[in-house]
Amino acid sequence: MTETFRCTRPFAALALGAALAFSAAAETTLFAPGGFTVKQSVVLPGSPETIYDAATGDISGWWDHSFSGKPLRFYIEAKPGGGFYEIFDESGDGVRHATVTWAQRGKALRFEGPLGFAGNALTLVTTYTFEPAGADSTRLTVSAHGAGEVREGWAEAVDGVWHHFLIERFKPYIESGKHLGR
Repeated sequence: MTETFRCTRPFAALALGAALAFSAAAETTLFAPGGFTVKQSVVLPGSPETIYDAATGDISGWWDHSFSGKPLRFYIEAKPGGGFYEIFDESGDGVRHATVTWAQRGKALRFEGPLGFAGNALTLVTTYTFEPAGADSTRLTVSAHGAGEVREGWAEAVDGVWHHFLIERFKPYIESGKHLGR
């Protein structure tokens, strides 16, 4: 025996009426989805494994953008399913900025999450690649792909922020030897 579901007119009218009542009370704003890609690269002294280790784990020595102003901890768990966390205080309040989807020490790290765009319908996929460059140096390349709710100027902002992190913060951090405890 085969059962079928029949949509009766009174049911359809009720559903349409409920939808119209809901939409009349709701505030809606449409946006046209978009996307962008930015890429930054820098050559740093040290092996790919050493640079990878400095770019993961505790990153509070060089990462300076936060939701809390002065986080208790800022770190990336370099394992699949790990997080890119900002812990605000001793009670454990905080935010997960992204989720690690690929971690291969000395080779690649990928995480997905909105980073500074939390609360917007934007997906960011950020990939770090680590490649030997010369005898004892590493080329670190960061590519960020954004898709979804993209507003004017966001691609340029992301590009500028990654320049800030790689060139103005991470590079001097590595060159000073702070990642080695100096």
